[in-house]
Order: sequence, then C-alpha cells, then structure tokens
Amino acid sequence: MAHQAHAYHMVDPSPWPLTGAVGALLMTSGTAMWFHFNSVTLMVLGTILVLLTMYQWWRDVVREATYQGHHTPPVQKGLRYGMILFITSEVFFFLGFFWAFYHASLAPTPELGGCWPPTGITTLDPFEVPLLNTAVLLASGVTVTWAHHSIMEGERKQAIHSLTLTILLGFYFTFLQGMEYYEAPFTIADGVYGSTFFVATGFHGLHVIIGSTFLAVCLLRQIKYHFTSSHHFGFEAAAWYWHFVDVVWLFLYVSIYWWGS
Repeated sequence: MAHQAHAYHMVDPSPWPLTGAVGALLMTSGTAMWFHFNSVTLMVLGTILVLLTMYQWWRDVVREATYQGHHTPPVQKGLRYGMILFITSEVFFFLGFFWAFYHASLAPTPELGGCWPPTGITTLDPFEVPLLNTAVLLASGVTVTWAHHSIMEGERKQAIHSLTLTILLGFYFTFLQGMEYYEAPFTIADGVYGSTFFVATGFHGLHVIIGSTFLAVCLLRQIKYHFTSSHHFGFEAAAWYWHFVDVVWLFLYVSIYWWGS
C-alpha cells in the first residue's frame, strides 16, 4: 500500500472473515442444540467468537479510515453504494414480514374466526405505549439529523450532545418495547397474529439495538476527534441506518398496531 499509484484500497489479508464464518456456524448450530437438547455451550461459544470478530474487524476498519488514510473519495463512494445496497436488502427483509401480516389479515381464514384480529386475541392499545414509542423514535430522528449537521459545521460539542441524546432515546425505546412484551396479553405462540406481531416488532427492536450500538461507536469516535466536516462516512452510514429504522417503525405502527388492531 505504501507505493500504490491509485486511490483505491487494496485490503490487507485478514483472519476476521474466517473467524466470523466459524462463529456464525457455531452460533446457529448451537441455537439448534439449545432448542433440541437444552445445551447452550456451543451457542455461547459462537456468540463470543462473533462478538470478538466484530470488535476486531471494525477496529481495523476504523484504523484504515482514520489513521492510515485508505478511505479516499473513491473508496468512500464505494462504501456509500455498499451501505445503500445493504439497507435495500433490509427493506426486502422486512417486506417479507409485512407480506405475511397482510396475507393473513386481509382475508382471514375460518380458522381465525373469519375476522382480524383473530377470535380470542386481545390487542394492544395503539394510542398508549406504541404511540409514545413512535414519538421517541421520531424525536431520535431529529436529534441524529442535528448531530449530522453539527459534524458538517464543525460544531464538536453540539455533535456529542445530540448523539448522546439519540442513543438515550434509542435505549428508552428498547426499554419501553421490553415492558410492552412483558405485559402483552398474547404470546408468539398465539397463532398467526402472535407470530407476525412478535417476529416483525422483535426484529425491528433488534435493529434499534444494532443502530444504538452503531451510534455509540460513532459517539466514541467523535469524542476521540475521528470525524471532520468532510470525512465522516462512519457516522453518515449510522444516520442512514437510523432513519431506515425510523421509517420501518412508522409502517409497523400504522399496519400492525393501529390498522391491525
């Protein structure tokens, strides 16, 4: 890399794709072992290996971007395309859950009582905790945009404050959702309503936790002076992801909580 005559990043050999693949294999096969034989050893081992891989791989990417100067404008352009394609794949991931929900709800079968929500299901009030969660996520969308503008304007303290606020709102959303799950009058085993509700909202909740972690890493990087007004794609990717999570929640709220109840 020291004598290259182009602006592209030729990545050095790395063990992390291999350790990540082994960790994912152990984690998924360990989950099957947990389901069938009530043994969590393999799953825990796989999870630890995946978490170590994530930490070390992303540490290397941060070093390449911040200290080694490998993230030139053409490389950043490629990363932007990569993030756009990743979010597109996530859109189709959630599309499958919405498809399942509307397939069941628009033409309820006799087994469901011919109505939606199915007979015997007591739904959650969409104007209580779900509405508060909607307000919390929309507020976090405003604060992450504030953080983005602060970074672009070189307002370091404002960026730190607004990012901290966004992360707190993300954790508050997760807490509220956990309480909602704990007090829900139905479970994931309650037919197609329970399964579509918990799988769709549960995966969204997982994405909120991932997004909050992403933003927390960006907050640490901002505190350590990693971002400049023209070189902050790590934060930009996190902000795009957070806005995507916001939009998915709006569709979930309108479809499952409000219309579906």
